[in-house]
Amino acid sequence: MKEIKNNFNIKIYYIVVWAIIAIILGGLFIDNPRLSNCGWGFIVQLIWAFSLSLCLLLYPKKETDTLRICIIGLASIYFYSLFLFYPDTGSNFILLCFIPALSILFFNSKLFYFTLYLNGGLILILFGYIMLTNQKPQYSYLEQDLIGNILNFIASQIIIYFIFYLTNGRMKKQQLYYEQIQQSERLKTSGQLAAAVAHEIRNPLTVVKGFLQLYEKDKSFSSDQKRNFTLMIDELNMAEQVITQFLTMAKPEQEQAAEIVDVKDVLQSVTDLLHSYGLLHDNRIELKVTDDCTISANIIELKQLLINIIKNAIEASNYGELVIVTAEKEKEFVVIKVIDHGKGMSEEELAALGTPFYSLKSKGTGLGLMICFNIVEKYNGKIDFVSSKNQGTTTSICFPYYDKQSYFR
Repeated sequence: MKEIKNNFNIKIYYIVVWAIIAIILGGLFIDNPRLSNCGWGFIVQLIWAFSLSLCLLLYPKKETDTLRICIIGLASIYFYSLFLFYPDTGSNFILLCFIPALSILFFNSKLFYFTLYLNGGLILILFGYIMLTNQKPQYSYLEQDLIGNILNFIASQIIIYFIFYLTNGRMKKQQLYYEQIQQSERLKTSGQLAAAVAHEIRNPLTVVKGFLQLYEKDKSFSSDQKRNFTLMIDELNMAEQVITQFLTMAKPEQEQAAEIVDVKDVLQSVTDLLHSYGLLHDNRIELKVTDDCTISANIIELKQLLINIIKNAIEASNYGELVIVTAEKEKEFVVIKVIDHGKGMSEEELAALGTPFYSLKSKGTGLGLMICFNIVEKYNGKIDFVSSKNQGTTTSICFPYYDKQSYFR
């Protein structure tokens, strides 16, 4: 129910909801023994039915957790009122058993477990109420086989939990597949763009740059004109750098020799290199690395990856803030974390990371991070970003641990 977005799904949803409302109203007004005297029980049922119907109709417009809880709560109250007001109808007990199934429709784990535990507690209270108030004769089907009905209720909750467990697992797998497809599409798009840009633009840029270099050395031009030529050459160099980044992703990967890399040494080298860059913004890099963090990778590509990530963290940080870089072995993996306390990113910005041309920098191309994704994937690693607005960003890079001793055997 969370993905009620397009018109087709909305139409189906409203058809189902109106059918449910029609069934509820039919149960209230067709051959209802309480309808003749319109007592307080019937009025209460009518209020709950109206409230539940209103929430169901409003849900596509406001898909909030509060409204989801209201729908589950009102449905539970309505079903329990049916059970109490119509003790001779044994099918009402079945409705109580399947209340947690309603929360599965929202694909919310917390809401499901809340409903499951709440329903179990309410059933215990209900059975206790029936026993203590001596109302067993009114619920003859329960009195005749109390233990059997309790076991049936427990079995129904186990079945519902099993259905939720399988459904939730499949949803997570589908989400993972969807993210992998998105990443694959990003790589495909960037490769196509890189090939087109490299072939169509690189050659004309080389010609223009060559003439500008000649004019720069020509004594017939004034010093002011030569400064303009130098400026134009610098801009062309920047354009060539962008094209080179495209080519890195577009051309077939040149096999770089993998080696056993000590992450501590590489991080020390990279942080020393970026130390002066951080001082420009009064940002200090703090390095914390535990021993025995070794992986199998090409050291040049690993440095390129780490320089990109740490440099981004420095640029995202506010003046004078600390950038923390850690590395430690967790089970069979080496986890590198780069933590900044800068401006952070929203969920939409996080989802778009790695997309060609998407960058949060004013002069960024978005290609540097794309190359980082490629390097991490090449060495069977995983990169993850955790961030929120004005709370900073934590970048986690995970690589399989490689034992140095097994390498030299």
